Amino acid sequence: MRGCYDSRMAWLSDFLIRRGTAALALLRTWQGILRFAAQALIAASTPAAYNSATRMVVMKQIYFTAWQILLPFTLFAALLSFVLIQIVVSTAARIGQSDFALEMSMRILVLEILPLVTALFVALRSSSAINTEVALMRIHNEIDALEEAGVDTLRMEFMPRVIGGVVSVLALTAITSVLALVLAYLAVYGFQLWSLPDFTRVMGKVFDAAIMTGIWLKSLAFGLAVTIIPVAEGLATPRMLFMAPISVLRGMVRLFFVLMLIEVASLAFKYI
Repeated sequence: MRGCYDSRMAWLSDFLIRRGTAALALLRTWQGILRFAAQALIAASTPAAYNSATRMVVMKQIYFTAWQILLPFTLFAALLSFVLIQIVVSTAARIGQSDFALEMSMRILVLEILPLVTALFVALRSSSAINTEVALMRIHNEIDALEEAGVDTLRMEFMPRVIGGVVSVLALTAITSVLALVLAYLAVYGFQLWSLPDFTRVMGKVFDAAIMTGIWLKSLAFGLAVTIIPVAEGLATPRMLFMAPISVLRGMVRLFFVLMLIEVASLAFKYI
């Protein structure tokens, strides 16, 4: 009995040590992400950090993140919006609540679905690529070489990517939201301009100042997440080539977790 008890205690001790080590490693990872976020935001708010080189990196990031996918993503968002609006309108008509169809469709689409879909699309399009690029730069010692040459990698390499990603998410969210408004108007009122006053009244009730502030804050949080987490994860990659895909996988999992956390927090703030 004594030997069985000792073996169980040894197993429990080993389990607690492994779980504690994993928890500390996870804590250090999130500390690194938050530290890089603070550094990037401070650098972005410093006017002296901007020059022609940083502006060029920002423009390239916007080009690859938003401009290249603008047409296919807009078509996808239009199709998604059209289908969901038609579902809401037809469902509201069946239950005798047609007067609320427009408001419900806008609350579902513009406030919740489109910002999240935009962030997920950008994450799949650019976040994994950014994570891979930064991880390979670290593995091949390119970051150390740039810093030894006197280059401020935060200001020249990473901060512009964060700004470009944030601008891309905000721009794509704005474009798809306006498109959803147009499609909702056509679905509810058809091709008639004399219904614009009623449409404007309903939109004014849905999108008051507090709601608009919440939308942009959530989109801003999404934009920061899809750029800061991949860069921070890439910077934390061990200097072994086989760790690059593992770093990307971990970064995407953590990014998805943060995006869902932001969305849940937004829902709780608005409806609870």
